[in-house]
Amino acid sequence: MAELAELADAKVRVANEKRGDDHGVNLSQLRALAKRLKTQQDLAYRLWETGDTAARLLALLICRPKAFSREELDAMLREARAPKVQDWLVNYVVKKSPHPEELRVAWLSDADPVVAAAGWALTSDRVARKPGGLDLPGLLDAIEDGMKDAPGRLQWAMNACLAQIGIEHAEYRDRAIVIGERLEVLKDYPTPPGCTSPFAPVWIGEMVRRKGE
Repeated sequence: MAELAELADAKVRVANEKRGDDHGVNLSQLRALAKRLKTQQDLAYRLWETGDTAARLLALLICRPKAFSREELDAMLREARAPKVQDWLVNYVVKKSPHPEELRVAWLSDADPVVAAAGWALTSDRVARKPGGLDLPGLLDAIEDGMKDAPGRLQWAMNACLAQIGIEHAEYRDRAIVIGERLEVLKDYPTPPGCTSPFAPVWIGEMVRRKGE
């Protein structure tokens, strides 16, 4: 914790706080520290229990994903209110644990929009990598019905899933584009030059073009 405190930078904190993350540690420096510490599950638990955002990010880098129970991961997500902690928990730990599918199903319809957003993030991953058994028309129905009025993080996750369906599954591409055009979610999102817009119809079109389909 003392070393993390030494790495904290006021300017980094200000930039992170604009995104809802309350820490001032440069992530490259955090990764370097994690590389030096290597995997230490007991230390990861202790760092997580501090409640400190930088400590929790470090914990997620040095933990052993397969060591967590489903119940532990569920509790951790509900405790993790910083967006970067939520993202890293899902992508670096839950996806590599034995429980991503159980948690995906449980989280998808959760009343907490942050938890539901994690469920949609895991669903997007399945759409791209293991779509077998997924009800893609049903997912499109849910997106069409709920995305427009969903809170920010949940809306973003549902939009990403919409785009992923359109990108990866040609048979549903036209419907995904129509849904995106009708709902207009993130249509006016400021996109830096050279980056792809998160507006689903544009996102789908650009990624399909890159794939040469």
